[in-house]
Amino acid sequence: MRHLLSTALISLAACAGAFAAEHEVKSPDGRLVVTVGDDGGRAWYSVAYDGRPMLGRSALGLRANVGDFAQGLKEASATTGKESKTYTMRNAKAGKISYEANRLDVTYENAGKRRMTVTFCVSDNDVAFRYTFPQTDETACMVVEGEATSFSLPAGSTAFISPQSDPMIGWKRTKPSYEEVYSADAPLTAKSQYGRGYVFPALFRVGQDGWVLLSETGTDGGYPGCHLTDYDPQTGYSIAFPMPEEANGFGSATASMALPGSTPWRTITVGATLEPIVETTVQFDVVEPKYDVSPDCKPGRYTWSWLIWQDRATVYDDQVKFIDLAAEMGYEYTLVDGLWDKQIGREKIEQLSRYAQSKGVSLLLWYNSNGNANDAPQGPKNRMNTAIARKKEMAWMKKIGVKGIKVDFFGGDKQHTMQLYEDILSDANDYGLQVIFHGCTLPRGWERMYPNFVSAEAVLASENVYFNETQAKREPFDLTLHPFCRNAVAAMDWGGTIMNRRMSRDNKRRHPRYTSDVFEMAAAIVNQASVQCIALQPNNLTELPQMELDWLRGVPTTWDETQFIDGYPGRYVVLARRSGDRWYVAGLSAESEPLTLKLQLPMFAGKEVAVYSDKKAKDGQLPDARLKRVKASKDGTLKVTIQPSGGLIVM
Repeated sequence: MRHLLSTALISLAACAGAFAAEHEVKSPDGRLVVTVGDDGGRAWYSVAYDGRPMLGRSALGLRANVGDFAQGLKEASATTGKESKTYTMRNAKAGKISYEANRLDVTYENAGKRRMTVTFCVSDNDVAFRYTFPQTDETACMVVEGEATSFSLPAGSTAFISPQSDPMIGWKRTKPSYEEVYSADAPLTAKSQYGRGYVFPALFRVGQDGWVLLSETGTDGGYPGCHLTDYDPQTGYSIAFPMPEEANGFGSATASMALPGSTPWRTITVGATLEPIVETTVQFDVVEPKYDVSPDCKPGRYTWSWLIWQDRATVYDDQVKFIDLAAEMGYEYTLVDGLWDKQIGREKIEQLSRYAQSKGVSLLLWYNSNGNANDAPQGPKNRMNTAIARKKEMAWMKKIGVKGIKVDFFGGDKQHTMQLYEDILSDANDYGLQVIFHGCTLPRGWERMYPNFVSAEAVLASENVYFNETQAKREPFDLTLHPFCRNAVAAMDWGGTIMNRRMSRDNKRRHPRYTSDVFEMAAAIVNQASVQCIALQPNNLTELPQMELDWLRGVPTTWDETQFIDGYPGRYVVLARRSGDRWYVAGLSAESEPLTLKLQLPMFAGKEVAVYSDKKAKDGQLPDARLKRVKASKDGTLKVTIQPSGGLIVM
């Protein structure tokens, strides 16, 4: 009787279309497998690596004003193909990148006979998927009201994630700005701080030897920036759209799409180790440049007064000091921060730019993104938010020799704000300007899409080391975490290698720095951005040991190759980066005790190398740096010790 009942139920389900075909798409090496199917009219996917589940059955689909594409679906077709490309980049963790992937396109028809194609591209450690919708005789546009897309992590996984903040809170109502504290090894069931879910990227440990990194890429003015909901034990994490209150309540929190059209890509990086997490390039692999980069946009290092000297230093004479500092160090740029329009003035900025150029230095200028998304008061304001004002301003900057802008205080992730990012980048490129964003969203493939984009903050960055002693103490944790999540998916403007030992202009007052000099130096290698702040102060020229100054003079910012060597998120990290034919190995530790490691460095096999490390610290003091030359073993093995909150450089 039980057998007959089961047969009857199976027959009934089959007649209802519940058991539609399942499709598998594997990575070129066969280790990563994505399975796609639909159950009762709801599409799903799952991800396995080396036969182990990395994501269980997770929902696909979305809801739009032209129809529901999350339920009532019926498969119409499925095709497979291959993706293959080799491309170069000037502003990412690698210079020449090869991408090989297998592709699966599954087209579904909903109850209203409208179609949606889900495309999966699967490379050796990465999955990227998106939705595409055709134009029909009746419909050339649609509004996406929400997504069903979810990510179901195996039970027992732990999370390295940062909460999405409430809208219109924080200093001058400038949040959300991706500047919240990260949790480490947190249970999936932990509720987010604000009840608003979590931002991308999100890193997860699956079991003892599995890792999953979730993010998105390809977001432009055609879609909002998305984030994750809180975890649901039944469905996992789901895609969430911006909050309606963002940008002072202006603009839609939904997505308006022209048809035919595609959503951004959701990305999943998996591995049995952290190596593919750190080295992933999937955020660039599945997008294409929207224009050629201006030849005026070049990588380099910049000095910046504001980090320690703050607002009162945005005056002509103090900026001359930082231009002179950049010239002395051989750095390419000096960033003049907010309030320059009032405290220096345009005529004097032109004079300052001429002075900088006479020293072989170019200016970068700070701007407020606009004046209606929050209450941030610093100027120049209302110069970046309209095409007429923006082009006039950029033409002036080009005329006086300015080479880049830092634009701050954006209003969240709504689609109109994403369009503002794109418009600023595109116009800036026309005038030979490269762009840094602050108070902003996560970049989503922008280094490749907009090649004059160089970095963004989107992290609780070094300014908080200055503002808050608690954050100064957290710096080792933060900078040993971000190579595995935030900086793994996009360039990160941490805001400076800080060499002052106290957070004051005279280097004697306020709270101390809690990291060693070598930690800060190594952070300039670990933190990836092609235009990077080395936050030296003029007093550092006479206070720092000569060997530290010599090293800081030569620190590169562009990389041809990146390799993960060792580490654990929030505890320690060792990376190797190659610039030209020279390798730099950099290590940071957040541990409370000395950390001894046996590193495998085949690039140094049998060679004599320079090792920068820390002496043992005296009670209550930062350790002094030391430099010694050692010979690596024939197979490249090198035994090293990194002091607590200390660093390591091998080159």
